[in-house]
Amino acid sequence: MRRMTIAETAKLAGLQYNTVYNLYYDKTAGIDFSTLDKLCFALDCTPNDLLKYTPKN
Repeated sequence: MRRMTIAETAKLAGLQYNTVYNLYYDKTAGIDFSTLDKLCFALDCTPNDLLKYTPKN
């Protein structure tokens, strides 16, 4: 898989640059299912490839 910039990823997924930037740098509390769907479709992956569960201990 080739590395992409945030701008390339946002354009490919049809999302705003700030949305992808905030997700990449973990500056958001959550993600909308529609955003997750667009990213998975654009990157040909599953949510499991993008998300990591971290318990709040």
